[in-house]
Amino acid sequence: MADDTSAAGEPRGPGGPGMGNRGGFHGGFGSGIWGWGCSCGQGQGRGCGAHGGKEPEIIDFFLGASLKDEVLKIMPVQKQTRAGQRTRFKAFVAIGDYNGHIGLGVKCSKEEATAIRGAITLAKLSIVPVCRGYWGNKIGKPHTVTGRCGSGLVCLIPAPRGSGIVSVPVPKKLLMMAGINDCYTSARGCTATLGNFANATFDAISKTYSYLTPDLWKEAVFTKSPYQEFTDHLVKTHTRVSVQRT
Repeated sequence: MADDTSAAGEPRGPGGPGMGNRGGFHGGFGSGIWGWGCSCGQGQGRGCGAHGGKEPEIIDFFLGASLKDEVLKIMPVQKQTRAGQRTRFKAFVAIGDYNGHIGLGVKCSKEEATAIRGAITLAKLSIVPVCRGYWGNKIGKPHTVTGRCGSGLVCLIPAPRGSGIVSVPVPKKLLMMAGINDCYTSARGCTATLGNFANATFDAISKTYSYLTPDLWKEAVFTKSPYQEFTDHLVKTHTRVSVQRT
């Protein structure tokens, strides 16, 4: 077996020097560089670069101590094969820090424990930041966000401070894990399917940064048209001068 250390005694491979490892985390394929940059703060800059999070250890490094996960549902799914029916378990897991970050993962496996572990990993890789506010605070006209999955449609509407989360249990749990305290919800379509209902809610939460509130508007600089710039000259009465020919 080949030696894993170089001539200088330094480790080689993805965990070697120059691959962006920090704090003892040995990631692969330079994920420390492609992941959440330190200049973006504690995970607030996800998606700032060309590459998103590639490995769950990156999420654990930035948000691991504050992340809480909860299994929303475990359901058996079956597939008809030539040898008979093959039964597997499908797990829906939500993960969040109750302070502006939320993720949702879905995984199928032959065993429940394996499905839950895989769903937690996928939930960490799908974590998104959440834009929070309340009714009347830096909110313009486009304040309602909508998420869709299958036939389910979920709308999130800002609520006055102190209203709480007015929702059924599934969206309420996701909104609480995202750190949202006051919100109205409206759901249409088939909401009995928990998977689609949770995915529609997560899609709506992910769109909270899709619109710009007035505090994020870029200051526009307008140039005057010639009619506005020379309006004082144009309002003057001009008489036509006749030229006599001799």
